[in-house]
Amino acid sequence: MSVRGGAVKSFFENPIFLSAISSWLFAQIIKAMIVLLNGRKRTPREILATLFWRTGGMPSSHAALVSSMATSVAFRDGVGSNLFVVSFWLALIVMRDAVGVRRSSGIQARVLNLLGRNVADRLNIEYHPVKEVNGHTPLEVVVGGLLGIFIAAAYASL
Repeated sequence: MSVRGGAVKSFFENPIFLSAISSWLFAQIIKAMIVLLNGRKRTPREILATLFWRTGGMPSSHAALVSSMATSVAFRDGVGSNLFVVSFWLALIVMRDAVGVRRSSGIQARVLNLLGRNVADRLNIEYHPVKEVNGHTPLEVVVGGLLGIFIAAAYASL
């Protein structure tokens, strides 16, 4: 095996990587199950979109990923390491953004689209809606963060 192949293999076997990607995937699976159990009939395409692409909803997969990453670094390198400090602040920024900026911009886009459709209907003109980005409620971020911490702890104990 080449040096490059060994580096790629080491990357994908890294416990920090495995913990983070597992947390993200587990959060997305939970989110898709909640969508399925929510009562409304969903197409397989909608479920797959929720599983792999859609943002927002319970739990936050972004929060799960970054909290798992920071927790894994804490277990592996210690809370006094430079890498933990960077991953900790990155996690806080991502989680704050999910609750604040992304949530606010999604709400504003929804209202703008409603206003745009109303004006377009009255003036009989075409309106192209803006993308409505889904942010998270604080509870969704907290649950995602806790999920990431628990998964990282499980990986650290293996």
